[in-house]
Amino acid sequence: MPSRLASVQAGSWRTGDQSSTARGYGYRWQQYRLRFLSAHPLCAMCEAEGRVTAATVVDHIRPHRGDQALFWDRTNHQALCATHHSRDKQREEQSNGR
Repeated sequence: MPSRLASVQAGSWRTGDQSSTARGYGYRWQQYRLRFLSAHPLCAMCEAEGRVTAATVVDHIRPHRGDQALFWDRTNHQALCATHHSRDKQREEQSNGR
């Protein structure tokens, strides 16, 4: 039986043997991420729920799937806590067929 991760990644742009750096998450992204989180220190989803939680992830609101224009589109970024990014955002994308 295939693992849940394997089924989630089937058809994903993330499959293959590309490193995170090759997918665009290298030094330039890390520097951008630090600046973005400094300017947006709280999780947007927690704030919407009335909670205050530090953001640790810069999320792409619309999945970029390797599209570099969408990857770097600042209007496509939001600050999230790890829980919202890893759990709730992934569920949202799966339910939307993204």
